[in-house]
Amino acid sequence: MNFDEELKTRISRTEEIISAYLPEADGYGARVMDAMNYSFLAGGKRIRPMLMIETHILCGGDGHLVAPFMAALEMIHTYSLIHDDLPAMDGDELRRGKPTTWKQYDEACAILAGDGLLNYSVETASLAFDMAEDEEDYIRVAASLKILYHHAGIYGMIGGQCADIEAEEKGDIPEDMLIYIHRNKTAALLRAAMTIGAVLAGADDDTIRLIDRAADCIGLAFQIQDDLLDVTSTDETLGKPVGSDERNNKTTYVTLHGIDESRDAVKRLSNEALDIIRDMRHRNEFLEELITWMTDRDR
Repeated sequence: MNFDEELKTRISRTEEIISAYLPEADGYGARVMDAMNYSFLAGGKRIRPMLMIETHILCGGDGHLVAPFMAALEMIHTYSLIHDDLPAMDGDELRRGKPTTWKQYDEACAILAGDGLLNYSVETASLAFDMAEDEEDYIRVAASLKILYHHAGIYGMIGGQCADIEAEEKGDIPEDMLIYIHRNKTAALLRAAMTIGAVLAGADDDTIRLIDRAADCIGLAFQIQDDLLDVTSTDETLGKPVGSDERNNKTTYVTLHGIDESRDAVKRLSNEALDIIRDMRHRNEFLEELITWMTDRDR
């Protein structure tokens, strides 16, 4: 398998699936819908919905319930980026080479676009109930809704983002707070993606717990690798200025443990995740390659 070519194909296929759930911008609320769609379609690798469907396949799923959850998860991810870019948060004016939502529209519209995507994600994920074929399907959809909004909320992504803002104000933070931030701000939606994929496939409780552990390892490894790239990469390779963590006096895994130990941590976490995935009853070679790429990327 040529992973790079296959990745492009899977991204394109995922984009087609999730984009079908976007609202049509019309009526007096058209501007906020247009802003929602602008942000959602701004590009990206679509890692989270891709992890969801690939884990679903790994666990023997047939895919008939998963598409609304793929779209809903990417809506949640997109809304978090819109709000991250606001002047009150990071104040970024460009994302993926395009004006951020608040720059393209205005602050108020960007706030509402983020709110709109979060609310619309609930409507979208709930469409899976209409696809349910039996009682077991209804139970799986309900369980997946609980997982999705738990990991997206105060005990997941939002909690992690709040702690990250507090950490920026403090400068030096203890390691347990740093891991909390990584585990929630970064890993939470990855855990949601993979566990929902397993749940919708009808996986048993032991399998779901193992998938959740693998996703947690992937999320931590992904973030530590991001910290490493900020130190070891170049502006040209990364596509953004490197060294920002040091300039902002930000505590990272690298500042606490150094480059070599951080690389060892990425490898250890990645290997643990891959061991879990490879030990499943079915195999998914693309998912294994995707995990390796996520934790060993150079940009």
